[in-house]
Amino acid sequence: MTNKTTEEREIGWDEEITAESMEWIPLPEGEYDFVVTKFERARYEPGPHAKMPACPLAKIEIMVQEPGTTNTRNLQNNLFLHSRTEWKIAEFFKSIGQKKEGEPFRPNWQMMVGSRGRAKIGIRKYKDKNGNEREGNEVLNFLEPETNPTSTQPQPQQNSWNTGGGF
Repeated sequence: MTNKTTEEREIGWDEEITAESMEWIPLPEGEYDFVVTKFERARYEPGPHAKMPACPLAKIEIMVQEPGTTNTRNLQNNLFLHSRTEWKIAEFFKSIGQKKEGEPFRPNWQMMVGSRGRAKIGIRKYKDKNGNEREGNEVLNFLEPETNPTSTQPQPQQNSWNTGGGF
């Protein structure tokens, strides 16, 4: 499935629909460059059997490129603002260049959208509300920026895809 067609446009309320449904296929497992496209502050309220207590929640959307195409995909990732997952918050901010190894930091949430990083993407199997087996992508890890062997400063991410439309 692609998020873009060759001719994107609005569809009128009374317009005829000619497209067919498409089967969603997850991205292959691997490492992907990403751009943060959306950030929303929320609150996590656990259910009765949850492993995580109530806490603030950062809802983050990242955009990655489908391998071998110019198509992009948006993936959602939640960062729970709790001491149990502080390592994941640090991992994410290291990936986008806000946190340096071994140094405490204060996240700059307002500067997150548009930031670039790299993530390891996996495939998660689950059952939908009707009990059907499904697959979806998930972020397994956010990766540290690559560094130049002669420098300890992170190098800017070099993306190999077309930079049009936000990339």
